[in-house]
This record gives sequence, C-alpha cells and structure tokens, in this order.
Amino acid sequence: MNLIMLERVASVIGAIVVAGTASVALRNDWRTPGLENQVFKGMLALLALGAVLAFFAAVGVLGRAP
Repeated sequence: MNLIMLERVASVIGAIVVAGTASVALRNDWRTPGLENQVFKGMLALLALGAVLAFFAAVGVLGRAP
C-alpha cells in the first residue's frame, strides 16, 4: 500500500467518524432553546457538511481535475 492510498483511507475513516459524531451531537441537541444553542447547532451542521465534503474529496468525487 503506497502513501497516497494510506492517506486516502485515513481521510475516509476520519471523515466518517467526524460526520457521525457531529450528526449524533446535533440530533441530541436539536430541541434545546436559546441563541447560544442555535449557534452551536449551526456549527455542528457546518462541521457535518465539511466532513461529507472531505469524504467526497477523499474518494475522488470532488476536486478531480478534468
């Protein structure tokens, strides 16, 4: 296994872990009221979105030059 493949595997695993953790935290915090909690939920949603984008970049769907 070469270094590039190892990096991609680590990126895929990391993206899955981060997206799962952010999704579970967002689900658990969904019904809490307050402005600070709304900001926290927005940050968790952006974190999950970034992890999904990182997953797509790691598997080669995003960021590929034509």
